[in-house]
Amino acid sequence: MAEIEKVLLIGSGPITIGQAAEFDFSGTQACRAMREEGVKVVLVNSNPATIQTDPEMADITYIEPLEPEIVAKIIKKENPDGILASFGGQTGLNITSELAEMGVLDEYGVKILGTPLKAIYETEDRELFKKAMERIGEPVPRSVTVTSTDDLESVAEEFGFPLIIRPAYTLGGTGGGIARDLDSLFRITELGLKRSRINQVLIEESVLGWKEFEYEVMRDRKNTCITVCNMENIDPMGIHTGESIVVTPSQTLSDYDHQMLRSAAIRIIRELRIEGGCNIQFAFKEGEYRVIEVNPRVSRSSALASKATGYPIARVAAKIAIGKTLDEIPNDVTKETPASFEPTIDYVVVKIPRWPFDK
Repeated sequence: MAEIEKVLLIGSGPITIGQAAEFDFSGTQACRAMREEGVKVVLVNSNPATIQTDPEMADITYIEPLEPEIVAKIIKKENPDGILASFGGQTGLNITSELAEMGVLDEYGVKILGTPLKAIYETEDRELFKKAMERIGEPVPRSVTVTSTDDLESVAEEFGFPLIIRPAYTLGGTGGGIARDLDSLFRITELGLKRSRINQVLIEESVLGWKEFEYEVMRDRKNTCITVCNMENIDPMGIHTGESIVVTPSQTLSDYDHQMLRSAAIRIIRELRIEGGCNIQFAFKEGEYRVIEVNPRVSRSSALASKATGYPIARVAAKIAIGKTLDEIPNDVTKETPASFEPTIDYVVVKIPRWPFDK
């Protein structure tokens, strides 16, 4: 891989529901990882109230609106070798996609580091994601992609209620929801189409009440993969992960079922060719599973997995993005093993959401 000397890191902007301080945690880790490797960091973020925008974190910091036109001007001025898209939540992925579509990245010879553009499209575009999973035989809920509200009655007739509505290119379920009748189907789909960057919504059969498991997976350019840990949402499918109590490692999966989901997670990250970390969500019921979605970036769950296992996912993902392999990256915690060793957890960690009103 050509030598990377300067990177542009996109922050996640304001702290909002669905995109909170976890992305400051991952962005800060990425800045530190780049500095360790002697790579200059140009950081752009619209939120000055973060640790990553402290003057000593990046070499150059821009506190500017996170708009593709403004980031394009920064690229023109700074001329970075690559862009780190996967440390700024959904904002980072969306802006990177828009910059690529505007031709800015090609014009200035800026590489997308870590998660390739194709993987962003295949995980964020619901129709492409479905096709990618079908290629490797991974089961997904039956679904249909719509770009208008024209055929909703026939969709409802074919699948029955309740129906899950998932807009493409939005964060943490924004604009989506659960439709239990025709009125709510029209209302939620209309909102989802407005919120989606590409005016696209996936309507899928319900897996409400199934168990929900997540796997944090890492992959490097040599196709070495590890699962950092798996997590079990105490609440079933239908309760947003951000509002659910989460426990790691999972408590109710048999070893057989865990190995089945772990193997599926590794097949998925290899098919998508993600370099770095990703978060894969499964619905599971009585030995059957469905792949719900893949976040081709560090996520809120990655922050939990890092803290639970001591494995610094964002730091390792940043080093993989500039071409290092898992066996070349030392584990900061053990000081002895490389990052290609899967963490062993002989304890239980529980995440409980809090809503402190004093903030």
